Amino acid sequence: MLKHIVMFRFKDEKKEENIAKTKELLEDLDGKIDELLKIEVGINKSIEDAGGSDLVLYSKFKDLEALDIYQKHPEHLRVLAFIKEVICERRVVDY
Repeated sequence: MLKHIVMFRFKDEKKEENIAKTKELLEDLDGKIDELLKIEVGINKSIEDAGGSDLVLYSKFKDLEALDIYQKHPEHLRVLAFIKEVICERRVVDY
């Protein structure tokens, strides 16, 4: 089992709106890509402002090959195009 964690920081312009839209777009991928076994998206509620991320994506895949298929899927690429426009930082861990 492969877990794919992505943390995003968003640009200041329309920040709250873009966070909410990103969450909605990512959650909408559930059931559209067979390789995506599980997806959770969370908005940071921490009161600490010590360089934290604004939103986190947690997803599960069978293996790296399944993750690769997901990342190249047209539905994922559509969401990714929006995300790239509204974020200023992205960090990823796959384990």
